[in-house]
Amino acid sequence: MPDSVDAEEVRHVADLARVDLDDDEVDEFVDQFGDILAHFEALEDVPEVEAEPDLVNVMRADEVEECLSQADALANADETEDGRFKGPNVS
Repeated sequence: MPDSVDAEEVRHVADLARVDLDDDEVDEFVDQFGDILAHFEALEDVPEVEAEPDLVNVMRADEVEECLSQADALANADETEDGRFKGPNVS
């Protein structure tokens, strides 16, 4: 793998991020940044798609089912008011 990142670039990025790195950490990040860039270079080998795939609606049809009564829905609420959930005031 060619050295696509050098120590000076790592130090520059660390300076922008306000991170202090010692020489061992700089060397470690040079290797890691190089590996990351190698993964991006591998994306160039992915073939291009000539046409967009046909989009198909994958949602199911709505089905009417029995639901909770208002009393059942409010049964475990900490507070209710006039048949509705009551929550904290938002300011």
